[in-house]
Amino acid sequence: MVNLHNVGTFNTDMRFNASYLNELERMLENILPHAMLKAKPNLESKIRTLKRDWAIVYDILSGKDNSDFGSDEHRQFVVVKDAVWNSYISSHKEASQF
Repeated sequence: MVNLHNVGTFNTDMRFNASYLNELERMLENILPHAMLKAKPNLESKIRTLKRDWAIVYDILSGKDNSDFGSDEHRQFVVVKDAVWNSYISSHKEASQF
């Protein structure tokens, strides 16, 4: 997806245009010839999951009243004390998967 964005052919108003999934399917077919991943439903579903998970992480790191959360750039993950995390997931059930 980074390659698709950098090429710029599939970008429209800060988003990918409709044909990017088909191009992503072709790219994956070249790398993984027997995986048989299709744009719909396989890739579309994965991208929807990535968007949902990214929104949760983004809210954790930049949300209001979340100053106790931090990020470990070296290990590349979110850090927080257990008590703060337990309090957060009690009011944000969707984040409990992390």
